[in-house]
Amino acid sequence: MSVRAAIVSFPGSNCEQDCERVLRGLGAEVVRVWHDATDLGGCDLVVLPGGFAHGDYLRPGAIARFSPVMQAVADHAASGGLVAGICNGFQVLCEAGLLPGALRRNAGLRFICRWVEVRVDNADTALTARAGPGQVLRLPINHFEGNYHVDASTLEAMRRRGRVTLRYVDNPNGSLDAIAGICNDAGNVFGLMPHPERACDPLLGSGDGALLFGSLLDAARGRVAV
Repeated sequence: MSVRAAIVSFPGSNCEQDCERVLRGLGAEVVRVWHDATDLGGCDLVVLPGGFAHGDYLRPGAIARFSPVMQAVADHAASGGLVAGICNGFQVLCEAGLLPGALRRNAGLRFICRWVEVRVDNADTALTARAGPGQVLRLPINHFEGNYHVDASTLEAMRRRGRVTLRYVDNPNGSLDAIAGICNDAGNVFGLMPHPERACDPLLGSGDGALLFGSLLDAARGRVAV
Protein backbone atom coordinates (compact mmCIF):
# COMPACT_ATOMS: atom_id res chain seq x y z
CA MET A 1 0.00 0.00 0.00
CA SER A 2 1.47 3.35 -1.08
CA VAL A 3 1.96 5.99 1.61
CA ARG A 4 1.62 9.67 0.80
CA ALA A 5 3.98 11.78 2.90
CA ALA A 6 3.83 15.56 3.15
CA ILE A 7 6.98 17.48 4.03
CA VAL A 8 6.14 20.92 5.41
CA SER A 9 8.62 23.70 4.65
CA PHE A 10 8.90 27.04 6.44
CA PRO A 11 11.14 29.97 5.49
CA GLY A 12 14.49 28.76 6.81
CA SER A 13 13.84 25.01 6.70
CA ASN A 14 16.88 23.23 5.26
CA CYS A 15 16.39 19.47 5.56
CA GLU A 16 13.49 18.96 3.14
CA GLN A 17 15.57 17.35 0.41
CA ASP A 18 17.20 14.89 2.81
CA CYS A 19 13.80 13.81 4.15
CA GLU A 20 12.33 13.54 0.67
CA ARG A 21 15.23 11.41 -0.58
CA VAL A 22 14.88 8.98 2.32
CA LEU A 23 11.10 8.71 2.14
CA ARG A 24 11.12 8.15 -1.63
CA GLY A 25 13.86 5.56 -1.22
CA LEU A 26 11.64 3.70 1.24
CA GLY A 27 8.76 3.66 -1.21
CA ALA A 28 6.64 6.65 -0.15
CA GLU A 29 5.02 9.19 -2.44
CA VAL A 30 6.22 12.62 -1.32
CA VAL A 31 4.65 16.05 -1.68
CA ARG A 32 6.16 19.34 -0.56
CA VAL A 33 3.84 21.69 1.34
CA TRP A 34 4.70 25.37 1.82
CA HIS A 35 3.92 26.96 5.19
CA ASP A 36 1.10 29.15 3.86
CA ALA A 37 -0.92 26.15 2.61
CA THR A 38 -4.18 25.26 4.32
CA ASP A 39 -4.41 21.70 3.01
CA LEU A 40 -2.04 18.74 3.25
CA GLY A 41 -3.27 17.03 0.09
CA GLY A 42 -4.68 13.90 1.67
CA CYS A 43 -1.39 12.73 3.19
CA ASP A 44 -0.92 9.79 5.53
CA LEU A 45 2.24 11.10 7.21
CA VAL A 46 3.39 14.66 7.89
CA VAL A 47 7.06 15.49 8.44
CA LEU A 48 8.27 18.83 9.78
CA PRO A 49 11.99 18.90 8.89
CA GLY A 50 14.93 20.58 10.55
CA GLY A 51 16.27 24.04 9.85
CA PHE A 52 15.60 27.51 11.23
CA ALA A 53 11.94 28.29 10.69
CA HIS A 54 11.46 32.04 10.23
CA GLY A 55 15.02 32.57 11.41
CA ASP A 56 14.44 31.52 15.04
CA TYR A 57 14.77 35.16 16.11
CA LEU A 58 12.35 34.79 19.00
CA ARG A 59 12.27 31.11 20.02
CA PRO A 60 12.67 28.21 17.61
CA GLY A 61 9.23 27.49 16.21
CA ALA A 62 7.48 30.35 18.00
CA ILE A 63 6.64 32.12 14.75
CA ALA A 64 6.18 28.99 12.66
CA ARG A 65 3.39 27.81 14.95
CA PHE A 66 1.22 30.63 13.54
CA SER A 67 1.68 29.59 9.91
CA PRO A 68 -1.61 28.62 8.21
CA VAL A 69 -0.38 25.09 7.57
CA MET A 70 -0.20 24.35 11.30
CA GLN A 71 -3.99 24.21 11.58
CA ALA A 72 -3.98 21.52 8.91
CA VAL A 73 -1.23 19.68 10.79
CA ALA A 74 -3.22 19.91 14.04
CA ASP A 75 -6.35 18.63 12.29
CA HIS A 76 -4.37 15.74 10.78
CA ALA A 77 -3.03 14.82 14.22
CA ALA A 78 -6.47 15.10 15.83
CA SER A 79 -7.83 12.62 13.30
CA GLY A 80 -5.12 10.12 14.27
CA GLY A 81 -2.76 10.92 11.41
CA LEU A 82 0.98 10.49 11.91
CA VAL A 83 3.16 13.58 12.45
CA ALA A 84 6.93 13.66 12.97
CA GLY A 85 8.97 16.75 13.78
CA ILE A 86 12.76 16.58 13.49
CA CYS A 87 14.99 19.08 15.32
CA ASN A 88 13.41 22.44 14.40
CA GLY A 89 10.25 20.50 13.53
CA PHE A 90 10.23 19.16 17.11
CA GLN A 91 10.51 22.72 18.37
CA VAL A 92 7.59 23.80 16.19
CA LEU A 93 5.39 20.96 17.47
CA CYS A 94 6.12 21.94 21.08
CA GLU A 95 5.40 25.61 20.40
CA ALA A 96 2.14 24.62 18.69
CA GLY A 97 1.04 22.57 21.69
CA LEU A 98 1.03 19.29 19.78
CA LEU A 99 3.75 17.95 22.08
CA PRO A 100 4.43 18.81 25.74
CA GLY A 101 7.44 20.72 26.97
CA ALA A 102 9.89 23.10 25.35
CA LEU A 103 13.38 23.11 23.84
CA ARG A 104 15.80 25.44 25.60
CA ARG A 105 19.35 26.52 24.90
CA ASN A 106 21.92 23.77 25.26
CA ALA A 107 23.74 23.43 28.55
CA GLY A 108 26.97 25.37 28.13
CA LEU A 109 25.30 27.67 25.56
CA ARG A 110 27.13 26.07 22.65
CA PHE A 111 25.91 24.95 19.26
CA ILE A 112 26.43 21.20 18.88
CA CYS A 113 27.00 19.38 15.60
CA ARG A 114 28.21 15.80 15.98
CA TRP A 115 27.24 12.15 16.04
CA VAL A 116 25.59 10.81 19.19
CA GLU A 117 24.17 7.54 20.42
CA VAL A 118 20.53 7.30 21.46
CA ARG A 119 18.83 4.38 23.15
CA VAL A 120 15.35 3.23 22.17
CA ASP A 121 13.37 3.69 25.37
CA ASN A 122 10.05 2.45 23.97
CA ALA A 123 10.11 0.17 20.92
CA ASP A 124 6.33 -0.16 20.88
CA THR A 125 5.61 3.07 18.98
CA ALA A 126 5.03 4.03 15.37
CA LEU A 127 8.48 5.66 15.32
CA THR A 128 10.52 2.85 16.85
CA ALA A 129 8.74 -0.40 15.94
CA ARG A 130 11.54 -1.63 13.66
CA ALA A 131 14.07 -1.25 16.50
CA GLY A 132 14.45 -3.42 19.56
CA PRO A 133 13.93 -2.31 23.18
CA GLY A 134 17.15 -0.73 24.41
CA GLN A 135 18.73 -0.76 20.95
CA VAL A 136 21.36 1.95 20.53
CA LEU A 137 21.16 4.04 17.36
CA ARG A 138 23.88 6.27 15.93
CA LEU A 139 22.42 9.58 14.73
CA PRO A 140 23.77 13.12 14.22
CA ILE A 141 22.61 16.22 16.09
CA ASN A 142 22.83 19.79 14.87
CA HIS A 143 21.29 22.33 17.24
CA PHE A 144 21.73 25.17 19.71
CA GLU A 145 18.35 24.85 21.44
CA GLY A 146 17.84 21.12 21.92
CA ASN A 147 17.72 21.03 25.71
CA TYR A 148 14.32 19.43 26.36
CA HIS A 149 12.45 20.60 29.44
CA VAL A 150 9.06 19.85 30.95
CA ASP A 151 7.55 20.21 34.43
CA ALA A 152 7.98 17.40 36.94
CA SER A 153 4.39 16.16 36.91
CA THR A 154 4.28 15.99 33.13
CA LEU A 155 7.60 14.16 33.03
CA GLU A 156 6.31 11.59 35.50
CA ALA A 157 3.19 11.07 33.38
CA MET A 158 5.32 10.71 30.25
CA ARG A 159 7.48 8.07 31.91
CA ARG A 160 4.45 6.20 33.19
CA ARG A 161 2.75 6.18 29.79
CA GLY A 162 5.87 5.30 27.80
CA ARG A 163 5.93 8.61 25.95
CA VAL A 164 9.72 8.93 25.98
CA THR A 165 10.83 7.20 22.78
CA LEU A 166 14.56 7.96 22.67
CA ARG A 167 17.16 8.89 25.26
CA TYR A 168 20.75 10.02 24.80
CA VAL A 169 23.35 7.51 25.96
CA ASP A 170 25.64 10.43 26.83
CA ASN A 171 23.50 13.55 27.25
CA PRO A 172 25.08 16.22 24.99
CA ASN A 173 22.82 19.19 25.66
CA GLY A 174 21.44 18.95 29.20
CA SER A 175 18.03 17.60 28.21
CA LEU A 176 15.90 16.63 31.17
CA ASP A 177 16.10 12.88 31.80
CA ALA A 178 18.43 12.67 28.74
CA ILE A 179 15.37 12.87 26.50
CA ALA A 180 16.09 12.86 22.76
CA GLY A 181 12.61 12.02 21.46
CA ILE A 182 9.01 11.86 22.66
CA CYS A 183 5.47 11.23 21.45
CA ASN A 184 2.05 12.48 22.48
CA ASP A 185 -0.44 10.53 24.57
CA ALA A 186 -2.25 9.28 21.47
CA GLY A 187 1.01 7.86 20.10
CA ASN A 188 0.75 9.50 16.68
CA VAL A 189 2.76 12.73 17.03
CA PHE A 190 6.53 12.44 17.45
CA GLY A 191 9.37 14.84 18.05
CA LEU A 192 13.10 14.11 18.12
CA MET A 193 16.19 16.31 18.10
CA PRO A 194 18.62 13.97 16.30
CA HIS A 195 18.45 13.87 12.49
CA PRO A 196 17.52 10.37 11.24
CA GLU A 197 17.37 11.63 7.64
CA ARG A 198 21.13 12.18 7.79
CA ALA A 199 21.76 8.63 8.98
CA CYS A 200 20.15 6.44 6.33
CA ASP A 201 23.25 5.25 4.50
CA PRO A 202 25.93 3.16 6.26
CA LEU A 203 28.48 4.49 3.78
CA LEU A 204 27.87 7.98 5.17
CA GLY A 205 28.22 7.01 8.82
CA SER A 206 25.06 5.15 9.84
CA GLY A 207 21.94 3.53 8.45
CA ASP A 208 20.05 3.64 11.75
CA GLY A 209 17.81 6.52 10.73
CA ALA A 210 16.11 4.28 8.18
CA LEU A 211 14.75 2.19 11.05
CA LEU A 212 12.81 5.19 12.30
CA PHE A 213 11.50 6.32 8.91
CA GLY A 214 10.67 2.73 8.01
CA SER A 215 8.71 2.33 11.24
CA LEU A 216 6.66 5.45 10.47
CA LEU A 217 5.88 4.19 6.97
CA ASP A 218 4.89 0.77 8.32
CA ALA A 219 2.47 2.45 10.70
CA ALA A 220 1.11 4.69 7.96
CA ARG A 221 0.57 1.70 5.68
CA GLY A 222 -1.35 -0.03 8.45
CA ARG A 223 -3.56 2.99 8.85
CA VAL A 224 -4.15 3.25 5.10
CA ALA A 225 -5.06 -0.43 4.91
CA VAL A 226 -7.72 0.02 7.57
